[in-house]
Amino acid sequence: MLAVLSVLLLFSSGPVCCVLQNLYCAFSDSCDCDFKPRVRDLEWDLYKNVFGQHLAQDIVSEEVARFLLNKSPDQPLVLSFHGSTGTGKTLVSTMLGNHLYGSAMSSPFVHQFVPTLHFPSAERVNQYREELKSWVKGNLTGCARSVFIFDEMEKMPPGLIDVLEPFLGPSHVVFRTNYRKAIYIFISTAGQEVITQVVLENRQAGQERDEIKLSHLQEALAHEVYNNKTSGLFQSSIIQQKLITRFVPFLPLTRTHVERCVHSQLCQRGICNRSDVVEAVGGDMIYTPTEGRYFSTTGCKTVSAKISVFL
Repeated sequence: MLAVLSVLLLFSSGPVCCVLQNLYCAFSDSCDCDFKPRVRDLEWDLYKNVFGQHLAQDIVSEEVARFLLNKSPDQPLVLSFHGSTGTGKTLVSTMLGNHLYGSAMSSPFVHQFVPTLHFPSAERVNQYREELKSWVKGNLTGCARSVFIFDEMEKMPPGLIDVLEPFLGPSHVVFRTNYRKAIYIFISTAGQEVITQVVLENRQAGQERDEIKLSHLQEALAHEVYNNKTSGLFQSSIIQQKLITRFVPFLPLTRTHVERCVHSQLCQRGICNRSDVVEAVGGDMIYTPTEGRYFSTTGCKTVSAKISVFL
């Protein structure tokens, strides 16, 4: 029956096509049925719930929208997120999954990897390379729109991630699989020193934070990640071959940003009016550098735990 419906879909249009599509999806577990991108909702979520990250907001929303509008992209969308702890890297990757698939991050077509869980032993890197290659190939065969999220890249065994190179390039088909509609997200704290230095210099020069441009960071960030032995992309052919669409910098957060995180979480608990908790949590954070105390060392990561202490 599914085969018949899929053939009918090819030759149908308008309302008939919609009816057949709904019928097909009622019986099928195809990723085409779960793939329901909501780009406007993604943009709204980014600008409403991610604080202090004008570069990440702009880059992610623009690149995702551009990629999805292209029905036949030349190569996959590859975004590499960099920045210190608690700045929103994992949050943004979650938003991406939530707004691409109807079943959000629980979709079987959104795949997350954590090195300490999936690749815990550096001595087994050759085995991991074969397993990762096979696993990505298999999932792309099942769903061209697969999303792959690699968290904590700084803990990735050296050389492992380069096994993805054939999947990221501009070739039309690799391993008999058309893979150019996939999305890859790399998440790492590597490069945080470069990012912090640029933001610090911007502040000391008396400039607005929003005046920081991607051009101020892109080349330096790529150079740092490539030469950082703990970046997960150390001397990676993926960078050499320029297969990363964008390096996305997440800027260190100030007390104002942390307090916005506190207020947002309090509102989620139905107690928006607790300004005393907002101020208490903001004041309880550790800030750097010693002279100036501009940036939270943990961003918004410990906000939830601290709210519970001060409630």
